[in-house]
Amino acid sequence: MADESRPAATESSSSSGSSGGDRPERSGERRGPRPGGPGGARDGGRKFFRRKKVCKFCVEKIDAIDYKDYRLLGQFVAESGKIVPRRLTGVCTPHQRRLSTAIKQARNIALLPFAGRAS
Repeated sequence: MADESRPAATESSSSSGSSGGDRPERSGERRGPRPGGPGGARDGGRKFFRRKKVCKFCVEKIDAIDYKDYRLLGQFVAESGKIVPRRLTGVCTPHQRRLSTAIKQARNIALLPFAGRAS
């Protein structure tokens, strides 16, 4: 009788795993590296070259960032109202600090919005 109960137990556990499981079974597929990933070069393609971003304030030799210049500050605020980070704008660290304080001052006197448009 022990022999009869053993196959029934394995059948029920294997059938419950395939039909009632949360994850679908994969039939031995393995994913390879994604194209354009960390490797950089594709098969026979050119290597992508990203130009180094330079600080707009350093290039134009702007020392003081004025909080009243809302057109300049508006370039560094996204549509959602968030301040765009350094890695996207290319602004150097000291200028990014001055820029963020100027944006916050401009927000407080209602020259720039705190949030984007509600849709």
